[in-house]
Amino acid sequence: MNTLTKLALGMMGWTKLPDPERNSASNIELPPPETTGGLGVMDALKRRQSQRDFLPELLGLQTLSNLLWAACGVNRPELGGRTAPSAMNAQEVDLYVAMAQGLYVYEPGQHLLKMVIAQDVRRVTGYQDFVDTAPLDFVYVADHSRMSLVTASKRTLYCAISAGAMTQNVALFCESQGLSNVVRAWFDRHTLSQAMRLGPDQQILLAQTVGKPHMVKP
Repeated sequence: MNTLTKLALGMMGWTKLPDPERNSASNIELPPPETTGGLGVMDALKRRQSQRDFLPELLGLQTLSNLLWAACGVNRPELGGRTAPSAMNAQEVDLYVAMAQGLYVYEPGQHLLKMVIAQDVRRVTGYQDFVDTAPLDFVYVADHSRMSLVTASKRTLYCAISAGAMTQNVALFCESQGLSNVVRAWFDRHTLSQAMRLGPDQQILLAQTVGKPHMVKP
């Protein structure tokens, strides 16, 4: 569906998804992440860019595992520390993963994808046309109920900083592995929140599309 059609449907309140499929889809067990290899940090920074052209080809399970770990995985098991910072260690930002077979949420402690709904919600993760067919659309969601130690006036700022760090982790991983990505904030928050079945304490911050590029990066 092209961008103009999405905008028109959104303005008329007709942006709807079909009912979730009733199938045997379940959690996705991820292999242990590979935490070595790839480009050095400076090389990845030199190559970092936003791209909006993606192949629909699925990423391998190992690549998906590595990508999610890079985003916000546990890198200090003895402390439960993660690859992305969080104010007062609230860990208030959840990483949702929209794929063709359904919507999942990443569980860093268990390193698995937990099924949320067996429904393809990629189309409503953004007004851009490429989100419909790209293999992965990430949605970063803050849960304000976990931020009781942070004053209300600072919660949105703090969780946005955490989400920004996570998106940059993803971007650097993508450059290291020859993948494309783009961070996005242009979407219908109300429709997407409904599709994801979010609660009143949950706030969508950003989205990010990841996939293989149509042309091999130089």
